[in-house]
Amino acid sequence: MGAEGLIAGRLRFRGKMAVTAVAVSFFVMIVAVAISGGFRREIRNTVSAACGDVVLSASSTNYYGETDPVSSGEDDIRPILENGGVRSVTPAVYRAGVVKAGDDICGVLVKGIPVEDTVALGVKIPVRLANAMKLAVGDDMLTYFIGENVKLRKFKVAGIYDNPVEAGEQMVVYASISDMRRLNGWSGSEASVLELSLDEKLRTREGMRSVAADFSTDYVALSTPDRYSQIFDWLDLIDFNVVAILILMTVVAGFNMISGLLILLFQNVSTIGILKSVGMTDRSISRVFLKVSARLVALGMLAGNAAALLFCAFQAATHLIKLNPENYFVSFVPVSVNLPLVLAADAIAFVVIMLLVLIPTAFISRMDPALTAKAE
Repeated sequence: MGAEGLIAGRLRFRGKMAVTAVAVSFFVMIVAVAISGGFRREIRNTVSAACGDVVLSASSTNYYGETDPVSSGEDDIRPILENGGVRSVTPAVYRAGVVKAGDDICGVLVKGIPVEDTVALGVKIPVRLANAMKLAVGDDMLTYFIGENVKLRKFKVAGIYDNPVEAGEQMVVYASISDMRRLNGWSGSEASVLELSLDEKLRTREGMRSVAADFSTDYVALSTPDRYSQIFDWLDLIDFNVVAILILMTVVAGFNMISGLLILLFQNVSTIGILKSVGMTDRSISRVFLKVSARLVALGMLAGNAAALLFCAFQAATHLIKLNPENYFVSFVPVSVNLPLVLAADAIAFVVIMLLVLIPTAFISRMDPALTAKAE
């Protein structure tokens, strides 16, 4: 251990407030990063489960109707799966309809998906529709489909689900794809769209648009960010807010450490004078106090990280903090700890704080050893 490290180890600083402020700042930073990642993961997974990451159709204007189907046979799906990054392809049949219950009517979007038919003409309906039309599991649901001819189906409510991410303002009713194909008079290999689920590495705005562009010559391809642009814009806004929080908390921690270091300097004026008297340079003395500051920042960083990771683990396990899904698309505060991102945030914040701490060390060069060595 060099002389600087030995002296730094001997100095004791009782500035618990500075260490606490650093710990709180790192706690807020890590939790903000985890919540941002959690929102992105939960909402993207929800949207992907509801409608895929990329939608392929034969028409850009009317795949909610009974015309312009696409083929979903094995020979059609195999080339799509051969495209790098496509994890699965799910055919779906969409039809716009009107639900009637008593004197009440409500517009819905019925989506036929591959399911095992456990109930004849069984459907799953959203909570909003169940509440609006006073429907419960086991009830009949009359649905009118308007096209060249008006068609009526009496569905049986087999389940009720809660999904705040729906197709625009329409409420999505899930039915069997075979029932919807019979409604449209289609064969067993025809569908309104093919919904593509992508690998995690491609589930970004740019990645999904890139895959959509790959199929634009054979289909009308639309990526989820283009279908739900307002949701992805909202996620980008969250990321912007997180960056602002990181900057703010880093500056707060830095200025708290500046205050703490100034206190440490004033407490050790005589020590500084003695070190100068024995020939230690201003730069060496500055490094002594920077080592003390680095030790305190590291202590606060470790404490803040530990508290943040414990909080994230607890929130992920219990979903204790709730949200209004109508405003936030999820019913709880989601958290997702990305360890490389956390370490990067720690490293950048640590470096910035230490750069800010350089400011008060400039006062060392102005101290006269003849006077400071006599200071009490």
